[in-house]
Amino acid sequence: MTETHQDFTAERYGPRAAEYVASTVHADGADLDQIERSVAGRGLETVLDLGCGGGHVSYRAAPHVGQVTACDITPDMLDAVARTAAARGLANIVTRQAAAESLPFADARFDAVLCRFSTHHWRDMESGLRQARRVLKPGGFAIFADVVAPADPLCDSWLQTLELLRDITHVRDYAVTEWVAACGRAGFAVQAVTPRRLRMDFADWVARTRTPQARITAIRALQQDAPESVRRHFAIEVDGSFLLDTASFVLAPHAA
Repeated sequence: MTETHQDFTAERYGPRAAEYVASTVHADGADLDQIERSVAGRGLETVLDLGCGGGHVSYRAAPHVGQVTACDITPDMLDAVARTAAARGLANIVTRQAAAESLPFADARFDAVLCRFSTHHWRDMESGLRQARRVLKPGGFAIFADVVAPADPLCDSWLQTLELLRDITHVRDYAVTEWVAACGRAGFAVQAVTPRRLRMDFADWVARTRTPQARITAIRALQQDAPESVRRHFAIEVDGSFLLDTASFVLAPHAA
């Protein structure tokens, strides 16, 4: 049987589950605060945490909604989320294994779809967006937060190269313009875009993905030899730490 990209990704992220539950970068942030505020006090019954990873969106949303479905392709991630939810007394978090491109949920199942730092791993971004739109109720909303590619082609190329060296499951960080266009084609209206910059501690960044030393050496060599415009854009520090561009997209479904 031919290995799919989803299988490839799940096999490599399974052993990393504990790192993603414990990751400070994933457990905190203004984007996560925004997601929590978006669901608080609205009386939402059903929320989907799409590509849940270590479950941090689920943990933030659960106190404010009826039920959160934490969905991911990696069984070990889902097991870690279930254990952590139980330890925190969040009994309204349920887990479901599925790829974003083929969600096993009925049409109009969820009041909100939330997705954070997942889309850049998807083999088919637009298929995943269409699925998110399909399972969202009329009048519902979605928030997607992810790393975004710089508008400058040179910096874009450098980002994608470093991302792939660090994590071979990486597909693409999309530019804001690509996001807006793809969301529109998938049936969403973009209501707001909030850009942010996120500092990545180099040692933690490569440890979390268990990047082999040979590829760490290659990343550092590229950083050290990068053109001034690239080093300036990413604010590359002496130890390799740097800034990533991120954005949160607040979406509403177009009428069918």
